[in-house]
Parts: sequence; C-alpha cells; structure tokens
Amino acid sequence: MPDIYLDDLQPGQTFALGHRSITREEIVDFARAWDPQPFHLDEDAARASIYGQLIASGWHTVCIFMRLFADGLLNRTAAIGSPGIDELRWLKPVCAGDRLEAAVEILEVRPSRSRPDRGATRIRCVVRNQQDEVLTMIATVMFLRRPQAA
Repeated sequence: MPDIYLDDLQPGQTFALGHRSITREEIVDFARAWDPQPFHLDEDAARASIYGQLIASGWHTVCIFMRLFADGLLNRTAAIGSPGIDELRWLKPVCAGDRLEAAVEILEVRPSRSRPDRGATRIRCVVRNQQDEVLTMIATVMFLRRPQAA
C-alpha cells in the first residue's frame, strides 16, 4: 500500500531524493551504449572540446535523476505514470567525481474532473553537483487519490 497519494501533496512541498556520485567508468559505459559523442567517450577528444574534460551525457544525468526519484519518492507513492516533460534544461556539465543530489518541488496539484480516483501534479525536478544546479525539469506526474474509507 502506498504511503503518499495525490491528496497528500501540496504546492510548495519539497522532497530530497538522495545523492549519487558519478565515475569516469560510468560516464564512458553509458556513452558507449547510448550517446557515443567524443567528449563523453575519449579524454583527449574531450580536452580538445569546448568542455575541456570528459563529461557525462545529459541523458545519463536524467537517468541518474530518475533512479534517485524512484528510490527517494516514487516507489512509496500511488504514482501511475507521466504524460511527459514540459521543460528539460542541462545547465552545467557533469564530470567524473561529481556528487549529484536530486530534489523535487510540487508546483501544482490538480484532481481530475473526469476521473475522480486520480489527478496530476506539476513538479520541478533539480539535480545539483557540489556547486551548482546541473539539470532542471518541469514534469507532470499522475497519482491515484486516497481510497475512500468504507
């Protein structure tokens, strides 16, 4: 049974989702499989790029956020999916050794008019490294409402 339903969420509420450090090996392994651009794969090519060093794929950063989101919040909620992301911003490169922290802020909660057992939230998702925000997203997540007592 979930701990958190749509009815438990309010605008302004924030949830810290935990942290994870990223290694050079993870950066290269992800890039080999999913985003084989030279500045994600090869240190010499990365040094010659505008970044000056090996950086993680932005999609890798999104995947790290998703894991922290699932472990830190979603898996104890009545979430039933998402119709999409309205905004995704990669603000700074993520490098080997970065310690990434994630958090979510509830921006809006809307019970469904046509399906009273559920509703939607708009959330602001943030990933930070040791100094700055490196990723932000605005997304919609659907949640079931708390079942009525019999």
